Amino acid sequence: MGSSVGDSAKLQPSRAGSRLCVRCGERKAALKRPKTLEQICRECFYIVFEDEIHQTIVDNSLFKAGERVAIGASGGKDSTVLAYVLSELNCRHNYGLDLFLLSVDEGITGYRDDSLETVKRNEIQYGLPLKIVSYKDLYGWTMDDIVKAIGLKNNCTFCGVFRRQALDRGAALLKADKIVTGHNADDIAETVLLNILRGDIARLSRCTFITTGEDGPIPRCKPFKYTYEKEIVMYAYFKKLDYFSTECIYSPNAYRGFAREFIKDLERMRPRAILDIIKSGENFRISTTTKMPEQGTCERCGYISSQRLCKACVLLDGLNRGLPKLGIGRTKAGDGKERIKHSERNTSSLQGKHGNFDF
Repeated sequence: MGSSVGDSAKLQPSRAGSRLCVRCGERKAALKRPKTLEQICRECFYIVFEDEIHQTIVDNSLFKAGERVAIGASGGKDSTVLAYVLSELNCRHNYGLDLFLLSVDEGITGYRDDSLETVKRNEIQYGLPLKIVSYKDLYGWTMDDIVKAIGLKNNCTFCGVFRRQALDRGAALLKADKIVTGHNADDIAETVLLNILRGDIARLSRCTFITTGEDGPIPRCKPFKYTYEKEIVMYAYFKKLDYFSTECIYSPNAYRGFAREFIKDLERMRPRAILDIIKSGENFRISTTTKMPEQGTCERCGYISSQRLCKACVLLDGLNRGLPKLGIGRTKAGDGKERIKHSERNTSSLQGKHGNFDF
């Protein structure tokens, strides 16, 4: 499925008359860059867009030659453009990477099943092997099942926790050295604001890192850290990339949506606001007197956790016991101990309905 009519109508740039591209001075300008407000032609837009991502990769030493890299592929604009650009740059600049597409099937009828068809087409278009892991196989639950159990409020908590671990498990099956995700500048600016609003000091201290999880199973990188969402959509539109543009049917009221609207308002007034928020997040210094959570491993599944049971195991335990709200909200220091008492009768691995999954 290609980009939607709505996306095309909103993002088709108006012609800049006879004005020439400020970059090459030869071709007519075809768009105004949202990031810099420069009026440039398509060809120069492709060049600067790709060069900025290449520079981000090089400046931050994201990859080493010979690494196996799993691209988190949802079929949406961000991951589709990421797969295309990373594949192009890998050949052009001889990164020497072994690239794979990795998708998570959350089990959302009418949404994920359709988007996965797009990913399967991308597999053929870009010549990249595809691996799909599912909530059903890993946990015994689909998101459709979870929403039936808990309703539309808080369902994104389950999906976020399970998806993160599912990506790690899929990457482990691929023997990947790194995972790359399509998180863009808008996403990171939103996360900075959300962590401030929540008072989440632990996440605020690391949410702007371009590489995370270096102390976990598999590091994650964000090559689009400084890339604007609008430019990603423009690139996909001009390149006629095949992507799925429908929003998740279960996330219209997600808390992140409020931060997203605020970011969009700021961008309209001052395009650099997105980069400024990211810069502010990078410059935060956490007080040395602030006690940060100590990272360990989950006693049941072995996944990284600051509690005795990781969040995925707590949530899954609640679902399997008919108490889906068990793991919702903040946990206190003793919560892990209390929950493990209720769970001692389970084995020491992640339990789904279809068996155990050791990390």
